[in-house]
Amino acid sequence: MELELKYGCNPHQKRARLSMEGRDFPFRLLNGTPGYINILDLFGAWQLARELKEATGLPGAASFKHVSPAGAAVAGPLSVDFRKAQMIPEGELSPVAQAYARARGGDRMCSFGDVAAVSEVVDASLAQLLAREVSDAMIAPGYEPAALEILKKKAQGRYLVVEADPSYEPPDIETRDVFGMTLAQERNKAKVTMDLLKDVTSTRKEIPPEVARTLLVATVALKYTQSNSVCVACDGQVIGMGAGQQSRVHCTRLACGKADKWMLQHHPKILALPFKEGLKRPEMTNAVDQLLLWDDLSDHEKKVLSTSFTRDPEPLSREERAAWISRFEGVVLSSDAFIPFRDNIDRASRSNVKYVVHAGGSVRDAEVAAAADEYGMVLVRSGLRCFLH
Repeated sequence: MELELKYGCNPHQKRARLSMEGRDFPFRLLNGTPGYINILDLFGAWQLARELKEATGLPGAASFKHVSPAGAAVAGPLSVDFRKAQMIPEGELSPVAQAYARARGGDRMCSFGDVAAVSEVVDASLAQLLAREVSDAMIAPGYEPAALEILKKKAQGRYLVVEADPSYEPPDIETRDVFGMTLAQERNKAKVTMDLLKDVTSTRKEIPPEVARTLLVATVALKYTQSNSVCVACDGQVIGMGAGQQSRVHCTRLACGKADKWMLQHHPKILALPFKEGLKRPEMTNAVDQLLLWDDLSDHEKKVLSTSFTRDPEPLSREERAAWISRFEGVVLSSDAFIPFRDNIDRASRSNVKYVVHAGGSVRDAEVAAAADEYGMVLVRSGLRCFLH
């Protein structure tokens, strides 16, 4: 079976296609025409959403961009402040809609133009939520008729809608062509379960059930993130993903910086920002992002930013930032391989991370554990590396 694609990774890369021998595709194309990167994101996102459900028993969702998750989450209640920070209108949301709102809300800037995936049938609640967002595609195990009609109208009828076969499992051996040669390996079938959290190497040992679930969410997300990668999560939701860096501490800085931004978006001063009328939500999102980087802006950038508000905004001080971040409990960090130096732990502490899981096996494991003890963290050695390239 073969499907012609719009183009390859770039428009000048022609003759792009998707093929499968011996059986029909394990999906149905319900609307739109996919491109090469759409395919990569669709099936990365689908596997992540499905595995979140398998690991936690809760509806899972992913927001994917450029072959890595911008966000991932399981279903859970949305607080008033979260809804306000994410500019979500009033009204009850179904569990699957909650899961996607939390996934996209983990990093709403990086989720702009995402591929959305959920582990459950898409209902009207989710379709209406997604209709408001800038998104390129959706994949799910099914769609209610009303939800499908809503999504088919999105993007002037070009929105990509894919129905996945939830029973499909790919072959054990996967291949990849590189420079005219073919690589082969057993696909990553390692399961992320509570068993990975048994080897606690820090002095502090207790992991509350809700925190353990969040550690699973963060670790599952890393399985589908380009390495090196580090994930920060809170309450079953990814809030900072540092992907594709050559050094682990740079991954940690990225992930923690995004997590800090997520937490600070809920600060009363940020929730009360006086936006000018007529601004679209992406413009408001960008303005908040810039305001939270105030000290790094030039005078000209600050002047331009002020035009988004009815009066000059009041940036958060260093002390206000630290005090606010310290209010968040149950913040976790997961690493897709061992943590080689304590600098990762030092940076994580400033984002109020209290639980860390890594593969372990570094010559400095004892040094990393000692650093975790200094900050009162729980450090877990999973024994599982989750590189993805």
